[in-house]
Amino acid sequence: MATIYDHIAQNKRRTWLLVLLFPLTFAALGYVFLLGWAQLSSSADYRYDSRRDAYYEVYSPQTPNVWAQANEMAAQVLPWMWLAAVIWILVAYYCGSSLLIGAVHGIEIHREDQPEIYNLVENLCISQGLPTPRIYIISDDSLNAFATGRDPEHASIALTKGIVLKLERAELEGVIAHELSHIQNRDIRLMLITVVGISFFTFLSEICFRIGASSSRHGGRNKGNSALFFFALGIFFALYGYLIAPLIRLAVSRTREFQADASAALMTRHPAALIRALQKISTDSRVEVLDEHASMSAMCIANPLDKRSFFASLSGLFATHPPIEERIAALRDMDGRI
Repeated sequence: MATIYDHIAQNKRRTWLLVLLFPLTFAALGYVFLLGWAQLSSSADYRYDSRRDAYYEVYSPQTPNVWAQANEMAAQVLPWMWLAAVIWILVAYYCGSSLLIGAVHGIEIHREDQPEIYNLVENLCISQGLPTPRIYIISDDSLNAFATGRDPEHASIALTKGIVLKLERAELEGVIAHELSHIQNRDIRLMLITVVGISFFTFLSEICFRIGASSSRHGGRNKGNSALFFFALGIFFALYGYLIAPLIRLAVSRTREFQADASAALMTRHPAALIRALQKISTDSRVEVLDEHASMSAMCIANPLDKRSFFASLSGLFATHPPIEERIAALRDMDGRI
């Protein structure tokens, strides 16, 4: 049977695997994109017709060397993209937790603000030999929570206002213990790298779409070609960002939620309280602010997205959370044995 140390070691291996997979798959798909663009751009030439005041296509009888063009473009473009990716990953590794908390408008609390919540977190941390993480409240009446950070010494826990107000003390303690288990097991570092990796490419797609739209407004053949290129590049980044979801499924084991639930039950010695908490959370887990940050949904204790949305369907297709019913069944099986 796997121990917590096995789980931590497995998460470290998967984190490094993701760090390697992001640039490798990006380079491979990027080269395919450049190859296709070289084929498209070299298939025709343009000439100006002064009588019609317009450009028209003139196809060349010679077969262009698209491989050479793709290699030339790759040599010019890919190093800059890789440099941007490395800078983004470094910034995210050291500042990613703050970026994610800022995205949900979390408000940090201290002992003097809400002593009951702070003491709950601190007492559980003391029992596990963990440093006390920073604690944030999200202004949303739903019931959800997540943990983030690169290691236990730089970790944060975010709780919605609804989960603090609507859960009983023992139930809230179970939720906090669940999130502390993710910190203890180093799940948070793996999720931070994953979420930031997706966000990087979707962010680049937005930039390319805006540059393309700006170029298209100025008219002219060269501007038109430039706009088309940036639109195509934006589509590539968007597709790549959202197709990273299968990597999440490969890298982020669904068993991590069972592991966190089991660890939380052992931490509090009260599986029934966590069962009740999960039952209540399942009735109202949507966090509206996360509709614009769908990649963060895998970090939460339950799916925070609108179940009717496209991203919720995508989240279900590449689910990183097992159904809450299965998690409750597993906790019931534990109840009475600890």
